[in-house]
Amino acid sequence: MKGMVFLQLALDLIELKKALDIAELAYPYVDIIEAGTPLIKSEGIRVVSELKKRFKDKLVFADLKTMDTGALEAQLAFRAGADIVSVCAQASRDTIRAAVEESRKWGRRITIDLIGVEDVVLRARELVCFSPDYFCVHTGVDEQVSGKRGFDKVKRFHLEVSYPYAVAGGIRPEDIALLMDFKPSIVVVGGYVTGASEPDRATRVIREELDRFTRYHF
Repeated sequence: MKGMVFLQLALDLIELKKALDIAELAYPYVDIIEAGTPLIKSEGIRVVSELKKRFKDKLVFADLKTMDTGALEAQLAFRAGADIVSVCAQASRDTIRAAVEESRKWGRRITIDLIGVEDVVLRARELVCFSPDYFCVHTGVDEQVSGKRGFDKVKRFHLEVSYPYAVAGGIRPEDIALLMDFKPSIVVVGGYVTGASEPDRATRVIREELDRFTRYHF
């Protein structure tokens, strides 16, 4: 649908039960459910299978942030049921190529995560030849703690790269109006929902903002 923006819920937790409970509450309002990196490291790749089993009609994202063995790690996630897998933009070109090639074998998707990249435009231009499904302009948790937001990078990416991308990192409802000017394909929300006393209400608020702005801005 023209103008549609996917909403992705990042479950950056360490306990599977809590992650599943939150996903159940947020389920009606999201399009993609992400097995966050901490969750996969804590509970193993089985969390991807659990999410896919419970939420069959949603896309499941395995945030592996692969740095090596691109084909092997992508294969592990796809076999577990992942629809999308992330590989780090700072990995070698061989690793990125291998991950993308593996995704094509499975008929699934790859996101190249630009977390930690200073010049996201330069690096994306270097990697666009591999034809990933998305890039992700991502402000990491540690960067957020130090006060960084990353919206300047988002603006530059939108203006200079013109490629489907996700935006992630500390996003709240009041950020949606600005972000929609930059036309992301996917908006990733994490702590605003997973740290909320009412995760379902928090997710609904984000969804309503997305729907309101995509209706008028596209």
